[in-house]
Amino acid sequence: MRSSNERNAMNIDISKFEHCRLLVVGDLMLDEYVWGNVDRISPEAPVQVVSVNSEQYTLGGCGNVVNNLVALGAAVSVLGVAGTGRNARLMLDKLDELGVDRRGIIQEQQRPTTKKTRIIAEHQQVLRIDRETKKEISGQTFETLINLAEQIIDETDIILLSDYGKGLITRPLVTRLAALAQARNKIIIADPKGLDFTKYAGISLLTPNRREAALAAGIEISDQKSLTAAGNRLFEKTGVQKILITCGKDGMVFFEPGKKPVHFSTRAREVYDVSGAGDTVVSVLGLGIAAGLSFKHAISLANIAAGIVVGKVGTATVSRSELSRTLKSGEEDVFSKQKTIDELAQLCRRMHQDHKRIVLTNGCFDLLHVGHIQLLASSKQLGDVLIVAVDNDESVKSLKGAGRPVIGATQRVRILSALDSVDYVVVFATRDLDKIIEAVRPDVLTKGSNYDTAKVLGRKIVEQYGGRVELIPVTEAISSSQIIKTIRKA
Repeated sequence: MRSSNERNAMNIDISKFEHCRLLVVGDLMLDEYVWGNVDRISPEAPVQVVSVNSEQYTLGGCGNVVNNLVALGAAVSVLGVAGTGRNARLMLDKLDELGVDRRGIIQEQQRPTTKKTRIIAEHQQVLRIDRETKKEISGQTFETLINLAEQIIDETDIILLSDYGKGLITRPLVTRLAALAQARNKIIIADPKGLDFTKYAGISLLTPNRREAALAAGIEISDQKSLTAAGNRLFEKTGVQKILITCGKDGMVFFEPGKKPVHFSTRAREVYDVSGAGDTVVSVLGLGIAAGLSFKHAISLANIAAGIVVGKVGTATVSRSELSRTLKSGEEDVFSKQKTIDELAQLCRRMHQDHKRIVLTNGCFDLLHVGHIQLLASSKQLGDVLIVAVDNDESVKSLKGAGRPVIGATQRVRILSALDSVDYVVVFATRDLDKIIEAVRPDVLTKGSNYDTAKVLGRKIVEQYGGRVELIPVTEAISSSQIIKTIRKA
């Protein structure tokens, strides 16, 4: 049974997010992914030679909070620091693509743009190269940022601080921003970094994870009692108004001075990966408050969003459609498995970065039978994640003839999503299969052994980037068409 906080959170109108403007203050980063193949060892040294196939750039650091907010429909302003040159331009271009207000970004001539380069070969990360500085921003940049903050805060509903310890979020900056926020009656939420949380004094809400809270409080957190003790110790040390400790698969705990801690249990059906959940929590929490929810109701909403995120494999954001479907259905259930091609592309990029092995299979799946179940179960055993591409109704009709499908695409998606072996489902037109393969870049593409490998659609694309086609043995002489014919005769 859901608590009153959860029921109130689930009654929120997601369209209200479009009218919310949030200011993200934090360390900006550019993440670079270099994809290639390895087929030899260097004659110069005992290291792999990576033959580069492609490069990809994404926003890192506080950019992931920005991504979450934009995905949920909010207007976003950013306050931060970048360097100059190509890396800065690439990062600013990414923000422009999101439609973000970036007038609060100052470019320091002598400061490098934080960039993390990951070299990935055969879907394995072989090297990471960091270009960064942790040096504090200059005094001139500091004053310029404060002046810009004074202008932007007046247009902002909520301020989010995303601290990655790269020299921007200093004690003086937090003090000045907290004073500006309090003078204008604005809420300011901080996702902290480091061992000294006293620099966040005056913040409305601090959102450390369990490990960060334990280190900052100096208390090993092993159970509910030690968690409560750590939360109370942080109040004594920091002077913040409220604290939310996120605990991954164990939910989160909300602390207010003089009140009993409130525990929010995660609703994820299965917990695959907690990476990026903290950014999702602070983003949805800020949006919920901006949209008019109380702290507790906003935390419930953020908890629901976190339940979606940790139920994914290697992803860091929740989309507006996912959150909307979950709120309407009342559970973080099978509805969250259906994705668009664009959503899959984003998910799979992150999964490849996290070295997850992706399996893709496709078909009509009209009238699911034991042969389908065997195909899906065997396909899942070949990797970490199974994505099922389902032909839309028009495609099924063109492939199978008049009177098909007997079960519409919406119902077929729900049936497939109920299977534990299936992680994600996408509906597609047959002509778009190549587009899905390009978006997913599966390690393995599966079909039943009643197919000829050479004639499997998409085989050439998969093999071009190092994937393979795997034929799953068909042991049951059964098909949907056969079952439907038998029913019609009867």
